Amino acid sequence: MLQLKLFYEKNVVTGLIERFKYKSIMQVPKLSKIVLNVGLGEAIHNIKLLDSSAQELKLIAGQRPVLTRAKKSIAAFKLRQGMPIGCMVTLRHKKMYDFYCKLVNIALPRVRDFRGLSGKAFDGKGNYTLGIKEHIIFPEIEYDKIDKIKGLNITIVTTAQTDEEGKELLKLLGMPFRD
Repeated sequence: MLQLKLFYEKNVVTGLIERFKYKSIMQVPKLSKIVLNVGLGEAIHNIKLLDSSAQELKLIAGQRPVLTRAKKSIAAFKLRQGMPIGCMVTLRHKKMYDFYCKLVNIALPRVRDFRGLSGKAFDGKGNYTLGIKEHIIFPEIEYDKIDKIKGLNITIVTTAQTDEEGKELLKLLGMPFRD
């Protein structure tokens, strides 16, 4: 974490100031938080699946996840309001930097046929969301002990005002975008 934060302060800040001509160092965008989310529609029928998913997310993030519950009832899916349907974790400060390093340097290179991430998944405010189809790319997950391969949504929230600034920030921090 310290290495990434020092790298940000020394190299990334100066690179962003040169590129976007900021007048103050406080205008330079930075990472705000990283949100990991696992949605499990099958948890309606098998509640044990939700427990194992929460345990695996705890291993990946290093922090206990929060159960997410349904906001509305949907009769076609046999879903009632308040039923647990997923789990999520919000990482900030040291754990955020640790997870970002692990994601960029260890997990993403383990993705099968990886050619880089799409640069089009920004939301208009400089935040980036990526979906991972197999959570087994993280080294903490033991392949023999999992019952089902699950997907994972990762949202990287920045203080950038535009997508261009957010993309440049993540690119300078080592995110492998395909051009």
